[in-house]
Amino acid sequence: MTLRIWLLTICFCSLSVNAEQVFRSDAMQATVLELYTSEGCSSCPPADRWFTTLVEHPQLWQGLIPIAFHVDYWNYLGWEDRFASAAYSQRQRAYYRQGSTQGVYTPGMMAAGREWHNWRRLQDAPISTQEVGVLELRDNGLVFSARYTPAHPQPRSEFQLHVAVLGFGLTTPVKRGENRGRDLSHDFVVLSHDVYSDSGLQWTGDIPISPYESEAERLALVAWVSDRQRLGPIQATGGWRTPGT
Repeated sequence: MTLRIWLLTICFCSLSVNAEQVFRSDAMQATVLELYTSEGCSSCPPADRWFTTLVEHPQLWQGLIPIAFHVDYWNYLGWEDRFASAAYSQRQRAYYRQGSTQGVYTPGMMAAGREWHNWRRLQDAPISTQEVGVLELRDNGLVFSARYTPAHPQPRSEFQLHVAVLGFGLTTPVKRGENRGRDLSHDFVVLSHDVYSDSGLQWTGDIPISPYESEAERLALVAWVSDRQRLGPIQATGGWRTPGT
């Protein structure tokens, strides 16, 4: 192999591994559906199973973006949820403080920043018809860039960008606690989550990583914007990460 061919081969492989993915929302608001769950909660597996069905939802990543936050406040019951974070528990409590939910509990569901119970009746998640603008997310493997273009002129607000890596096909054999003896399967698990402050409706940064990514059958990258004073997502986008990103 000549040196020129060898160099071209190396460049091609590098481009393949680091190929950019672009996720772009519609102007209509995508509904971010947040599940607050725990492996230490005996009433959570039915909600987890229902959440898994959303992998086949026809509007996945456009009209609907499900994300599962594992909370840590049930860890004392005898089983420590490895996907749990105190930050996710704090997020749920913040929803309660701002009056968006009537309590802090699991399983808890938030749709577009508001408490939603109808999943128990196996009803479809609500899809918004509100025009809010376009969010574009570029996944470059280790780093991202994002830009939000509001649909209408509005008073100056301080926006935040949330970026999360989601894991799919994750299974935990629970040995203690309320779910002892069960093999719990999870999808849409928030494996890592970072928040970026306002930067003129454009952001760049490192994609958060998690040691559990290698265990997942698939990964997705999602992002959403919210006002700094309110948790509810305004617009969101995301999609499946291709192998190598």
